Amino acid sequence: MSTVIAESSEMQSMHGIEDATTHEYLAFTLGSEEYGIDILKVQEIRGYEAVTRIANAPAFMKGVINLRGIIVPVVDMRIKFALGDVVYDQFTVVIILNISGRIVGMVVDSVSDVTTLNSGQIRPAPEMGTTFSTDFLIGLGTFDERMLILVDIDRLMLSPEMGLIENS
Repeated sequence: MSTVIAESSEMQSMHGIEDATTHEYLAFTLGSEEYGIDILKVQEIRGYEAVTRIANAPAFMKGVINLRGIIVPVVDMRIKFALGDVVYDQFTVVIILNISGRIVGMVVDSVSDVTTLNSGQIRPAPEMGTTFSTDFLIGLGTFDERMLILVDIDRLMLSPEMGLIENS
């Protein structure tokens, strides 16, 4: 009698075995880096508009906007990740996300495209001791001459340090 042990996709990737699992990611920029988030979390993309500030909110919490009757908190990811001076221009957008039934806005420098990656194109993120914890990363997506830093947007937005969603 033989026993077959199924390898995880991470183990398969380490052995060079690729499966057909593909995921689509919305690519966006913060500073000089390109990031990606699961396209299924994106509700819409809007141009940046003024927000209503909330007293005593952390600096990265820009404030709130009224989105068709829903009050939406807006987080500036450049401030959150300490990526230098923040400049709002014609390319600055707010990605409206649906995270566990909660609508949240995320300010980014620009949005480029939707990219399809298979599990063989995603590599584990190295520990680098940066302000961006690898706990919030899925990995690094590599294709053509590009590299996307793939963010686990659920884990990031639901983290206690963001303070966006009450932990029950």
